[in-house]
Amino acid sequence: MRKYNIAIVGATGAVGQEFLKILSQREFPVGNLKLLATSRSAGKVISWQGQDYVVEETRPEAFAGVDIALFAGGSASTEFAKDAVERGAVVIDNSSAFRMDPEVPLVVPEVNPEDVKWHKGIIANPNCSTIIMVVALKPLHDAASIKRVVVSTYQAVSGAGREGIEELEAQTAQLTRGDRIEAKVFPYQIVSNLIPRIDVFQEGDYTKEEWKMVKETQKILHADNMAITATTVRVPVFRSHSESVNVETETKLSAAEAKAVLANSPGIVVIDDPEQDLYPMPLTAADTDEVYVGRIREDFSIPSGLNLWVVGDQIRKGAATNAIQIAELLIK
Repeated sequence: MRKYNIAIVGATGAVGQEFLKILSQREFPVGNLKLLATSRSAGKVISWQGQDYVVEETRPEAFAGVDIALFAGGSASTEFAKDAVERGAVVIDNSSAFRMDPEVPLVVPEVNPEDVKWHKGIIANPNCSTIIMVVALKPLHDAASIKRVVVSTYQAVSGAGREGIEELEAQTAQLTRGDRIEAKVFPYQIVSNLIPRIDVFQEGDYTKEEWKMVKETQKILHADNMAITATTVRVPVFRSHSESVNVETETKLSAAEAKAVLANSPGIVVIDDPEQDLYPMPLTAADTDEVYVGRIREDFSIPSGLNLWVVGDQIRKGAATNAIQIAELLIK
């Protein structure tokens, strides 16, 4: 089997570390491996599959000989992605820098794998909340043609990176001790609280995160006319995003029909048994690659509507796993 030279940009961060874990778990055919990061992290040693790797500073020349460059996100994408392409690498980028570029495919392998074929050197990984939602939407859209989506998210602090995790840990300890609670990463304390704002406010007083879910979903599903509205909320959960999704379809689907469609779709696990009090939760999805769907029921306020509760690990399926699944499509 041919092996591929891989570079990971942002190798010391939460997503970068997850890249390494998933490359190993999925037995991706890695040849040479380069771990890249900022000058601040250069020189650190990371062990992977019994071998020690020294983290290098991300520079244009570091991409020489690289087949696939996995960018964990952040400013490195705009600074170095095109340098990597110029040196022959295909970039799979986890930042928002290229997602809405019409020349760049935005890919979720269970949803639009065919879009990989028209890449011009860069393939964008969607926003984590978008990925989790569209995996559940695609089979319903195929079955009954979705015309409107209303989504509210409940997003874990790890969506803000390692700093978000550390802030919730620190504030939990401060709350337990009765100390003054310090907020540095989030605009308000997150422990014992919800913050109905993720990223900056933009047009119409929607946040950037909310517009991502609207525009990225339309691009991935090739459904520019699909009406979508979103409210994104940060919650004091360490890992896995949850979403309450209401869909209106052109053709009516009963709850039983929707369950059957979803249960037979790739990447989805249906957990929906009200009598046994079974439904997905963040703990269900943590450290897994599936998208979990439950609380599937008809919306009786409209002729053809459904309510869903959707949960996924945003570090894995919402970021690192999705990127490596894209890499798997490439090498096929």
